[in-house]
This record gives sequence, C-alpha cells and structure tokens, in this order.
Amino acid sequence: MAIYLDFEENIKNIEDEIIVAKTKADEYAVAALEKQLEEEINKTYSNLTDFQKLKLARHPDRPYALDYIRGLMVDPYEIHGDRHLADDQAMICYIGYIENQKCVVIGEQKGRGVKNKIKRNFGMPNPEGYRKALRAVKLAEKFQLPILFLVDTPGAYPGIGAEERSQSEAIARNLFELSDTNTTIISVVIGEGGSGGALAISIGDKLAMMRYSVYSVISPEGCASILWKDQAMVETATNALKITSNDLKNCDLIDDIIDEPMIGAHREKEKAINALKEYFLKQVEEISKLTPEERYEKRYAKLMSLGSFAS
Repeated sequence: MAIYLDFEENIKNIEDEIIVAKTKADEYAVAALEKQLEEEINKTYSNLTDFQKLKLARHPDRPYALDYIRGLMVDPYEIHGDRHLADDQAMICYIGYIENQKCVVIGEQKGRGVKNKIKRNFGMPNPEGYRKALRAVKLAEKFQLPILFLVDTPGAYPGIGAEERSQSEAIARNLFELSDTNTTIISVVIGEGGSGGALAISIGDKLAMMRYSVYSVISPEGCASILWKDQAMVETATNALKITSNDLKNCDLIDDIIDEPMIGAHREKEKAINALKEYFLKQVEEISKLTPEERYEKRYAKLMSLGSFAS
C-alpha cells in the first residue's frame, strides 16, 4: 500500500478517484482524472519546500542501496567483513557488472521492517563498516575497477562501542585513503547524507545527488536541538542548513544533480535506477579518458575548492 506524505493528499485523492472510475469502466472520467493528476503532480512537486524535500529523502518507500544494487548490477557478488573485527550489515559491498562495466558498488543500507532495520543498524555504520568499505576500495584499486558509492545514512553510529573502536579514526582514514585512490570513484547521495557518516564514502572524482536527496553536516533535528533547544524549529533549521541538491549545487559543493522522476524515486523506482545507471556509466566513460595525473589534479582541485567563498 502506497504511503502518502501530508503534502501529497490531493494526489492521493485523485488517484483514489481514478481507481473508482476504472472500476466503473468510465474511460472518459479516467482520462480527465489522469490529466488532472498530471497537473496536480506538476503543481505539487514544482513548489516543494526544503522541509518537504527532506521528507521525500526519508520516505520509507524510497529505494535504498540494495534496491539500486539489485536493479543496476549483473552477477553481483557480496564482499563481507573488514578483516579486523566483524561484518557490518549497515555497509554493503558488491563486485559485479553494470551493463558491461565491471565495477565495485558500496552503499549504506537502512533496512525495511523492524528486524531488518535492527540488523542494518538503521543505516548507521560502525567503524568496521567504514573499514569494510575501504577494504573493498583497495580491491577495486588493485584491479582498476571503477567504484560507485551509494550514500544513505542519518550519520555514523554514535554508540559507546563505536567510539571505543575509533569511529572518528575510521572515517578520517577513509577520507585520507579515498583522496589518493588510483581508480575512478563516483559517489551518489541517494537519500539522506548525514554528517561524517556520509562524508566517509563521498570523496572521489564526482559527487552527485538524486533530485530529492539531502546532504548535511548535522540533521535538522540535531541543529534545532542545539541552536534553539526546540524540536518545533526543525523546519527553520532545514531551511537554514541548505541541505537540498539545488542548494549544494549552487554552492559548488556537489558536481551534479541526477534527475530522478518528478514524483519521487519511491513512486517510480525503475526510472530512478535507470537515471543513476546512465549517470554512472557516462561519468566512468568521461573520466577514463583522463590520465591518472589529470584525474588526480582534478580531484585535488575539487577538494581544495570546498569551503571557499567570496567576500
């Protein structure tokens, strides 16, 4: 059963009317309602607020990393464990093909349903998750395979055990190693890109965001709690943080925005998967034309430009 957000109420009502009209075999009414639905979709999604985009990024039906991997990859083989402690289920790593391109895909997986959410730790990796991702990166570098990162996490897990096992060091190590990895790296924020937990798999040659994804230094709830000590200020915090794909593109903090369907990836998953696939293959083809030195220069210039501003 489809889940509708509060601002999608009119869309839900029209779709319900279409179902009734189809039951009655009223083709004239169906055609009129479908035209009305298209107009309502354009009206609703052309005027979304930042807070509404945040709700879309967190939509429970939004495709997660495993949905993309299953839709993108041919003959995927999962890579397990960090070879130090454990196999973090919040971080998933696969080697396989996207069309004819052999590659490694690494993503953060939130999980669906109570048992699976707990298994995946709600998409919040522990240090061993980041070390597992780095192990897969080193494998890809050894065989010169392009890497696709799928970013989707509220943040790195903040538990005592994670801190005892050096969460911050694991994230910092990834930033250091990825900046110097000698293979093509494409990172895409598919849902929620939260803080260092997202940044740890966001370093590379290209950083893109799906149209309705978000990417921020802190969650709006955390920001509201710190600055105003009031959860009622979440929407204000969302606007202040500038977390949407358009905001980040305008600030030159990301390279590209991937056009997922206007009605959202959760409503048209196959189209969203195809959009991501086309983007990945196009970027791999373009980057492959560069020499390693040129690729390093572009990556260095990109990283050094972050945080620059004009007074």
